[in-house]
Amino acid sequence: MTENQGPDGPDADVVAGVTDGAYALVVADFADTESAWKAYEDLKAVEDGRTVAIEGVVVVKRGDDGQLDIQKSTDHSTRSGLRWGLVGGIALGLIFPPTILGSAAVLGSTGAAAGKIRQLHHRHDLAEDLQDSIAPGHSGIVALVSDPRAVKIREALALADAIVERTIDKVAADDIKAAAEEAAAEEKAAKDTSPGT
Repeated sequence: MTENQGPDGPDADVVAGVTDGAYALVVADFADTESAWKAYEDLKAVEDGRTVAIEGVVVVKRGDDGQLDIQKSTDHSTRSGLRWGLVGGIALGLIFPPTILGSAAVLGSTGAAAGKIRQLHHRHDLAEDLQDSIAPGHSGIVALVSDPRAVKIREALALADAIVERTIDKVAADDIKAAAEEAAAEEKAAKDTSPGT
């Protein structure tokens, strides 16, 4: 693990693991929600699925009590059709214990899907490394990306106070995406069977 100077100078720390070009879970810490949303919009603008592939993103706010609340989860979709909020929510559920996920219950089937892959080989290490990455009172972005060192991703996260990333292998990333597909199918089935649809 190396620590480098971040994109905003000495105040922004970037902590990165060695990457094999596969995938990484990235947690970016922002002093305020407005900066986190700006970074989210910047990520949306640079993601093209070819040169920059971002599989999922969720914006959260951490209360002074340590609880995480998901800010509005959007329906931005990847080229493969998966929604960023679903994939990001599952990644969030892998990193953070359910006890601190306040409004995460709004993700519904995403939480259940995340639970199914909690046995991910290095999950404990990931959680230990990443769960303190967003300071109490701050907002953050949790993202699953391929090629995390892409310049455009770094530029989109330039307002972050700190960025922590951990490499995960393709199998783990595929498990997260498969869980998101399952959650999407469950959501669709629930909508199709609910009265008035």
